[in-house]
Amino acid sequence: MQRSVVRSVVFVHGTGVREESYGTTLETVRSRLAGLRPGIETRGCFWGREAGADLALGGVSIPGYTASGGGREEDDEKVAVWGVLYRDPGYELRLLGLRPAAPSGAGRGQSPSRKLLEQLSAYTPPPQVRAAFAEHGLDGALDRAVRAVAGSPELRDAAATADEGGHEHRHAFARAVVAATLTDAADRGADALDGLRRDALLTLLAADLHSQGRTLAGAVAKAAATPALRALTWHARRRRGAHTDDLLLPAVGDILRYQARGHELRRLILRTVEHAPGDRVTLIAHSLGGVACVDLLIEEEIERVDQLITVGSQAPFFYEAGALVSLQHPHRPPAHFPRRWLNLYDPRDLLSFRAAQVFPEVATDHEVDNRQPFPFSHSAYWSNRKVWDAVGTWLG
Repeated sequence: MQRSVVRSVVFVHGTGVREESYGTTLETVRSRLAGLRPGIETRGCFWGREAGADLALGGVSIPGYTASGGGREEDDEKVAVWGVLYRDPGYELRLLGLRPAAPSGAGRGQSPSRKLLEQLSAYTPPPQVRAAFAEHGLDGALDRAVRAVAGSPELRDAAATADEGGHEHRHAFARAVVAATLTDAADRGADALDGLRRDALLTLLAADLHSQGRTLAGAVAKAAATPALRALTWHARRRRGAHTDDLLLPAVGDILRYQARGHELRRLILRTVEHAPGDRVTLIAHSLGGVACVDLLIEEEIERVDQLITVGSQAPFFYEAGALVSLQHPHRPPAHFPRRWLNLYDPRDLLSFRAAQVFPEVATDHEVDNRQPFPFSHSAYWSNRKVWDAVGTWLG
C-alpha cells in the first residue's frame, strides 16, 4: 500500500512586521490551515528582527525625527521575543546555526561544536532543576521539552557554530527548553506562569547548563551564566523612536535592506524549510516575504518545496521593473522552480501585483477583495474567507 504524502507549511511574513504582529498573524494562519487540513504542521519564519531594517544611528538622517527613548520599553522587547519563542522554540538556535562555523582549531581531542552537541543531546536536568519545575507541575513538560530540543535539527546546526564553551548556544538551548515546556503545559490546559517565575526557571536551568561546560567550573560558571541570560535577548537590538516617521522604517526600510543584503533573509527561509517536517512543503509568503521566496526558489533547487502561495507580493513588479535580485528580464524561471504558484492580490492593495502574465509558465493569479482602503488592505488578507477558500483549493 502506497504511503500518503505528508505536507507541511512554512509561513514567511512580509515587510514591516515585528514580534508582536508576527505572533498574532502566525496564530491566525495556523488556525485557518488547521481548519482546512487537520493535522497539517505550520512553521513560521520570523525574519523581522534579524533581517529587517533598523536605524543604526537613531534616525539622525531623517529631518525632524524625534526619538522617544526607544519607542518600546526594554521589557516590552523581552516579552515580544518570548512571544516568538513560544510559537517557535527553536528560533534562536536556528539563528545561531546561520552563523559561520567556528574554527576547529589544531588541538587534539573533540572540537568545541562536537563536545557541545554531545553534552546538550544527552542533557538530563538534575534533581534541583526538576524540583523547581515540579513545583509548578511542569516536570513532565520539562522532560518532553528537553527531548524535543535535544533531538532537533536546530540544535544540530547551531552546535556547528559554537566556540569553546558555547555559552551563547547553551543559553539559547535553555530558552528553547523553557519556551517548549511552557507551550507544552499550556497545550495541556495548564495556567500560564508569570514572567518572574518563568525567568527564575530559566536562570536555574541556564546556570546548570553553563556549569556543564568543561571550560568553566564552579563560581566561574555561575558568573558567566548571568550575563549570558541576556545575550540573545539584547543581541542586535537598537533604539527605535516613537515618532510617526518610524512607520517609514519597517515598511520601506525592510525593502531597501533586502535589496542590499537579501541573502540574510533567504538563508533564514531556506533553513526553516530544511527543518520543516514532512515529505513536501508549501511556502505561504506575504509581501516582501513573497519576493524573498521567489528569489530563493530561482536561486536554489529545493526539491521538497513543490507549492508557492504569495499574498500581496511585489515579486512580479520587481521582475518587470528590473529589480528582482535573482532574475532579469527576459530570462525565465529555471526548470526547478515549483510549477504550482498561486498569487493572491487585491486591486486596492497598492503593494500587490499580478503574476500570471509575468510568469505564465508557473503562476496562477487569484483576485480577492479585502474591502479595505490602502494601506489596511495590505494586511487584511488573513481575515478574508475568500483567501482561505483559495488556499484550501490550492493545497488540494
